[in-house]
Formats: sequence, structure tokens, C-alpha cells
Amino acid sequence: MRKTRTLTFGCRLNSYETEVMTAHAERAGLGDAVIVNTCAVTAEAVRQARQAIRKTRRENPRARIIVTGCAAQTEPESFAAMTEVDHVIGNAEKMMPGTFTALAGGELERVRVNDIMSVRETAGHLIEGFGSRARAYVQIQNGCDHRCTFCIIPYGRGPSRSVAAGAVVTQIATLVERGYREVVLTGVDITAYGADLPGAQTLGTLVRKILKLVPELKRLRLSSIDSIEADDALFAAIAEEERLMPHLHLSVQAGDDLTLKRMKRRHSRADTIAFCETARRLRPDIVFGADLIAGFPTETDAMFASTLSLVDECGLTFLHIFPFSARKGTPAARMPQLERQLVKARARALRDKGAAALETHLGAQVGRSAPLLMESEHLGRTPQFAPVRLASPHAEGTIIAARLTGHDAILLEGAALQ
Repeated sequence: MRKTRTLTFGCRLNSYETEVMTAHAERAGLGDAVIVNTCAVTAEAVRQARQAIRKTRRENPRARIIVTGCAAQTEPESFAAMTEVDHVIGNAEKMMPGTFTALAGGELERVRVNDIMSVRETAGHLIEGFGSRARAYVQIQNGCDHRCTFCIIPYGRGPSRSVAAGAVVTQIATLVERGYREVVLTGVDITAYGADLPGAQTLGTLVRKILKLVPELKRLRLSSIDSIEADDALFAAIAEEERLMPHLHLSVQAGDDLTLKRMKRRHSRADTIAFCETARRLRPDIVFGADLIAGFPTETDAMFASTLSLVDECGLTFLHIFPFSARKGTPAARMPQLERQLVKARARALRDKGAAALETHLGAQVGRSAPLLMESEHLGRTPQFAPVRLASPHAEGTIIAARLTGHDAILLEGAALQ
């Protein structure tokens, strides 16, 4: 019998959850099936999922196709209408072992998607990375209580809910015992961590607790954060904890105040600049990535120029650029839209800006030495998450010292130090 296979779209949290589902499916003995874990962040992501489902059916005429993820949660009826699809399950249901037991036993209804807004808890699930011994991911939070005008994700993920700190620490300690050198804390809105838990718990206090109680952990990373929610304990950790890696990916979205207001973001341009200045003062070697949206409705040339110039003012290095995509049911979809060619042109300009910023950053690293966490025999990552290619092989998951000798505008080149 063929094993269950998976296709994953979207964020790291989706990738994490795919691993959880794979374990559930194997324990249930699900057999010949393909789980498609969808993303709803853009219309293009949904289109790609549908295309992949059709291709999967052509290539696997006998397999059961199970569709889940954010797109399945927000528009289950449209996936249920696809003749290629056998089952549609929601984001809460996909994390339940009983769902896969019912699937394996032929007892699950074709569509099982419940009200995600009624979900109030998130359990931690222990997984061992993504087929790699380099790093493991630990979910600390799920859902989002904010309502940005462009975003459909809260309707796919439900309200913000946190995993208890004790469970997080226990998972990380177990992963370290199994040989992992680096752990990434992941979620939908991780800077909202702790608001639903008893006591004054925050992302910063969780970071400090992990590093104190798991001293053997070599590296701790954070996934995307909302900088306006950064607390004093997180700033203290940035300043004092060398094992907290000096790379932060920021949910910025725009650099113009009126655009940010129309997005219903809770920060201003000045807030983003101030955060970067403070973090860099506390940790001079820190680097920043950012999510930026190009072509938001009503965005003028001047508004876009403000976003473009923010890259330089904040020293942003690793950019994730999203051409604006109207999502049905969101306020931004009802705003005056820009021409698609203009949206694409602005996205291209932002990507070019990001490529230039990355090349400058990589060039500044040449001649330095850095500890690398090896992701494969020839590819490692610096603490700032820059990729480094080595000519000589090294064991995956080890940390080695290397001298950075050059770059090709995308990767650094390095040589191991003896």
C-alpha cells in the first residue's frame, strides 16, 4: 500500500502542520492518499492549489485527495465542488488524530469544516523538523485577533490562542535531546503570544524562559513578528541573549502612513523605523527581513515611493514582496483597485530594491568569519540567516566556523576554518 503523500502551500506554520498530519495519517494507517494543505493569503495561492489538485488527480487516479488548510477553511464549498476532491477538512479538524482515524476507516463525511472562530485552544505537537536534522519548528501560537483590511487569514485560522509555556519548553528540551541545534518559534501572530494565558506572559518572557530552562539549545529563532507588539522582555532578549539569532522578519506591509491606515495596521512608518533603530542599537549585528505589499488599493506614486524608501531607512535585507491580491470578503476588496500591470510593476520595483539590498548585505559579510548551521553537506546559514555555500562537505545539523570569501548576489561563498 502506498503511503500518504502531501502538498503544502504557504507559510512555515502550514509546513509544520503538514508534518503533524503526516504523523496522524501514518498512525491511522490512511494509506494511498494525497493531503493538499492550502494557503489563502492571495488569490494566486488558491489558484495554484486548485491547479495542483487537478494535476494530482491526473497523476494519481486511484488516490484519495484530501484538501485542507486556510483556503479549504474559508471556501470549503468551492473545493467540495471539484470532482477531483474526495474530502475537505478544516484547519482545526486537520490537527485532530480522530479525523485521520475516521478517514482511514471510511467513516468521515465528505466535508468536515467547523466554525474556526469557536476554537479557543491550540495544542503543541512535537515534530522533528522537515526531513532535515538542521532545525526544528515549534508552534507557540495560532490564529489572529486583528482585522487588517487586506487579510483573509483570521477567517482561516480563528482567534489568537497560545500554547502553554511549559509545553513549549518541554518540546524544545526533547528536540535538543534528539540532536537539534536550532529551534524556530512559529505561529500566525507570535507577538500576540500569552494574551490568552494566565499571568503576564509575552513572547519576550517566553524567549527568556526557553533560553534559561534549555541551556543546551544552541540557537533560537523567531518567525515573522509584528514589531508594534514587541515587549520590553523581547528587547532585553535581543540585547542580552546571544543564542537568540540576530535576524527578525517584520510584518511591515507598507511604508506610507495613509496606506497603513487604510490597511488598518496598528503601526506607523515612524514606528517601524524606531523599532529597527532600537533593535540595531541593542544588537548591532541584527538584520531585518520584511513583508511588503505592492499596489494596495488607492496607493499613489508618492505612497509607493514611501514604501520603497523604507527599505533603505530601516536597512531591510530579506524582502518578501506580495503584489496586492483582493480577497473576497475583505474590506480592501471593495476599495478602488489599481490596474494589474501597475501592481506588477511596483512589485517588480520592490523586488529589485530587495535584490540590491541583499547584494549589499552579502558584500559586507565578505572577509568575516561566522558560525554556520549546516542545512545540507554544502549549505549552511549564518546567525543572520544568510545562506553560505561551502566547497567541502560537512555533516547536516552541525555548527562549524567558516570564513566568508565571496558571494554571487544570492549566496555567500565560504571556507571552513580549521
